[in-house]
Amino acid sequence: MRIRLSDQTLDALALVISGGSQQSAEPPIGVYRAGWQLVDFFRPFRAEVDLKSLSRLPATRQALNYLVFIDDQDQLQSLIERAADPRDFVREEQKCAAVIDYLNEYLAYDDLKLELANRHVRLVQINQTPAAVAALSAMAAGIDFDTAGRDIARALKAAEEDPEIAVTAACALVESVCRSILAELDLQLPAKQDLGGLYRAVRGPLGLEATKEGLSSEIVNDVRSVLSGLVTSIQGIGALRTHAGGAHGKERGFKRIDPRIAKLAIHSASAVALFLIETWQLRYPDRSLPYSPKA
Repeated sequence: MRIRLSDQTLDALALVISGGSQQSAEPPIGVYRAGWQLVDFFRPFRAEVDLKSLSRLPATRQALNYLVFIDDQDQLQSLIERAADPRDFVREEQKCAAVIDYLNEYLAYDDLKLELANRHVRLVQINQTPAAVAALSAMAAGIDFDTAGRDIARALKAAEEDPEIAVTAACALVESVCRSILAELDLQLPAKQDLGGLYRAVRGPLGLEATKEGLSSEIVNDVRSVLSGLVTSIQGIGALRTHAGGAHGKERGFKRIDPRIAKLAIHSASAVALFLIETWQLRYPDRSLPYSPKA
């Protein structure tokens, strides 16, 4: 995801972050922040708020200009999400929704939008978030499975500029889900802990066999074919990471992956991870799915 903000969007962000001019008769769009609060707001982003020579709103805009100038994409994304943080509106949830709607009116022209899912705000790129990716991001936030969201964000960000890293992140996404399932069921990790080995280890506990799903005889073979395609996708993602991912050094003259293939791996991994989590929730509705870090 490439963030390029228009001047109009920066003006809107400055209004939301600062709360507008103190002399304004209109209620603040966002949270009204005094000078010291603005300094605290921008401190994590290492941006100075010059309140000695500028008033609050222009100083906020200047700090935003600085962050755009240094072009730290992670910082920009975090700042935009921070501007609409639901924790600033604990007793004013409707106002939080209004802030997101207000910012999205401008962000849309930059091909971006803010999405609120289960008390988490994320900045996404419009028309570049496939259904499976969006659904998985929302579900990950809802079950507090933050690693999934991070792996997706890392993969999508790298797809164009570093497709090998994107493939590695896509593979890590499915591995994280499989490891968490095994950890929650107190099952040992398989001897071969590649993506294929991890999937085979969870397939039994999740009952991923067409004949175990109580399906009618007319569609058992169809579902079996779909599940077979799932295995093929998993094998392909794992092999692609091994042969062309960013986890290993590459020789001189190595030909890079086409970004389209990296995105296909991301979409496939998201669909697989979403299916595994939904199956987990169906089989074990009363159990959580905490993140299990790589051993």
